[in-house]
Amino acid sequence: MNSIRLSVVICVYNEAENIEPLISKLRSVLREIDSEIIFVDDGSTDSTLEKLKQGAGPDITVVEFRRNFGQSAALAAGIEYASGKWIATMDGDLQNDPEDLPRMLEFAESRSLDLLAGVRTQRKDGFILRKIPSRIANFLIRNASGVHLHDYGCTLKVMRSELAKNLGIYGELHRFIPVLADLEGARMDETSVQHHPRRAGKSKYGINRTMRVFSDLLLILYLKRFRHKPMHLFGGWGVFFAGAGTSIMLYLLAEKLAGHDIWGRPILILGTILIVTGLQLIVLGILAEMQVRTYYESQGKKVYRIRGVHRPKSDRAS
Repeated sequence: MNSIRLSVVICVYNEAENIEPLISKLRSVLREIDSEIIFVDDGSTDSTLEKLKQGAGPDITVVEFRRNFGQSAALAAGIEYASGKWIATMDGDLQNDPEDLPRMLEFAESRSLDLLAGVRTQRKDGFILRKIPSRIANFLIRNASGVHLHDYGCTLKVMRSELAKNLGIYGELHRFIPVLADLEGARMDETSVQHHPRRAGKSKYGINRTMRVFSDLLLILYLKRFRHKPMHLFGGWGVFFAGAGTSIMLYLLAEKLAGHDIWGRPILILGTILIVTGLQLIVLGILAEMQVRTYYESQGKKVYRIRGVHRPKSDRAS
């Protein structure tokens, strides 16, 4: 039986100066909890890996990447190697405070949550390049996804192992973990956490990462609304465009029958483009539907998630 209560997954990239104090703090905080710490070195080019190996022990696993694959890949690898009942994720720059972990774990367990997200209420980052873009991104994600959490950029989270291992974190979707969790039917809440100024090293986040949120958001919206029914998206627009194009062509046919010259008119070109576009979207929707069915049926996956099965107790005497 698994005795590890909490696995802490930390992705690091060129954080050599923060490794020793982070390990010391984690061990101090987690000494009363059956836990393990999993560091994923995302292709660091400084002495981060050496520092991790020096601090490694029975409670620490170090996963070494061959090169830099990005935070989502590192997070997915750390979750794969985690064996605890609960999995916590946090940054390796000491801006997240390990002291929040025991409280968050108790909170999640007492409320029977699947995911508890941290909120940096007193964030210690630059206002122009960090806070403003983050607020804009959080506003867009909240309102577009319908998952109303306040701080999507906070890495500090605690989640059930079975949820974490089924999230499917690809590309750069680590920012959207609460939305991915919502797709799995997770019970979520959020809580305030501490946030400290960076003491050493350089931040890996910048305005360019904020811009990527917008493209990733389109993917998340598709997954949230149409991943099980892509024909509703492509087929709906396809029928609309094809119908509009057909209406234009019928109008032009009537014009032609009335003796008017229709050749070379812009509306003729528009009608043709609409019909062709509509047919292409319909075909794309059919292909997407076939792919969805292949994805689920070939792997024995289900389009639903069961939290539990409850049956009434038998009234018959034993």
